[in-house]
Amino acid sequence: MPYLISNYSKQQAEKLGVKLEPSKRKNKKIDVIQKDGKRISIGDMRYLDFPTYTKERGLKYAKERRRLYRQRMNRFKDKKGTAGYYALKILW
Repeated sequence: MPYLISNYSKQQAEKLGVKLEPSKRKNKKIDVIQKDGKRISIGDMRYLDFPTYTKERGLKYAKERRRLYRQRMNRFKDKKGTAGYYALKILW
């Protein structure tokens, strides 16, 4: 079953100037398509993300999960164009 891209993720992608499609790679959620046409797959289907946590567990719990994720993945915040960067910005 393909991942349904949330409105939150679509808004985040619009801010970054990229397009989103359901991923064609096994176990990935989203393909990010950059302006140059490069496709980067992000998000493992086996793990939840901010929009999913919000829907399933509520906003308070989702914000705590986001804080912890950002703490772990902080090293990607300045590495534009990487899968880690897009996962951090679009899924969290």
